Amino acid sequence: MSGAADLAACEAAIRTGSYSFHAASRLLPGPVRDGAIALYAFCRCADDTVDLRDDKVRAVMGLRDRLERIYQGRPANRPADRAFADLVARVAMPRTLPEALLEGFAWDALGRRHATLSDVRAYSARVAAAVGAMMCVIMQARDGDVIARACDLGVAMQLTNIARDIGEDAAAGRIYLPLDWLAEEGLTPEAFLRDPGPGPATARMTRKLLFEADRLYHRSEAGVAGLPLACRPAILAARHIYAAIGGQIARAGHDSVSRRARTGAARKIALATLALGQAAAGTVMPRSALIHARPLAETRFLVEAAARRTREAAAGEGRAEALLQLFAQLEARDRTRSEQSGGIERGGIRAI
Repeated sequence: MSGAADLAACEAAIRTGSYSFHAASRLLPGPVRDGAIALYAFCRCADDTVDLRDDKVRAVMGLRDRLERIYQGRPANRPADRAFADLVARVAMPRTLPEALLEGFAWDALGRRHATLSDVRAYSARVAAAVGAMMCVIMQARDGDVIARACDLGVAMQLTNIARDIGEDAAAGRIYLPLDWLAEEGLTPEAFLRDPGPGPATARMTRKLLFEADRLYHRSEAGVAGLPLACRPAILAARHIYAAIGGQIARAGHDSVSRRARTGAARKIALATLALGQAAAGTVMPRSALIHARPLAETRFLVEAAARRTREAAAGEGRAEALLQLFAQLEARDRTRSEQSGGIERGGIRAI
């Protein structure tokens, strides 16, 4: 399959699975949009691979093998893998960034819960801010302050997703709210999963989550002026579309258990038009002092990786040991499960 055909297949997958991204991406200039489509298609494919598999441990291990093949220049026979491999080679994508995404998936596969808001931000850094940092690499925006603001935006978006999906996640036995917030409300994780609400306690926690997201949306805007001019409307549109989800949750009394907030097509078009107007009028202040705000502690490793242009950065220098330890935990869990089910399968862990 040709590169153009791979990108067409990637775009088709995104159009039906990532409505907010697809709406915002239409505002990107052609070469950047192609790179963004390849990136999001791989991320979406990876996310679905883990979410839709009962054996999430093996799914994550398979993703590790696929990423290894991509960085070796011999991707698996999938449009998303081939398109992402082309992107990695073209922009010298630091390996730390997609590996951070896999690290977040591994945390999910291990059933990790998050004790504090800082832990939730650390998870959000991996599954969302890493994508923001990769977008900066695609846009050739390698200034550390600009990347830090892109990571703010990624964390804000993920916090919004968590707030939107509280009821849905609880039904699946998942909790992404900080456990110390549950304790403050007199709730154990088990009690919350049995009855997540809607109610005053869940509404208060949702409000706090959206307050933190709004703080980071505000900080993120300072970085938009550091992006290529043609890319600014799309990033502003993404910021407004995701923030609008939080606004809907707030208007519903911070109830995301009995309902799921959405932004319809007409609202997305209105917000994209707003973004175009902001970018054209220069209402995002280019000299905002917030551009120099320190990166979140939880995203600093992403900022440092994306800002470097060295071969070592592209190879993922500095985080290999932590990732190896995490995958060792996954392998140990897989061995235990196999032994309990009657023996380890011949051939070891399957590649997906």
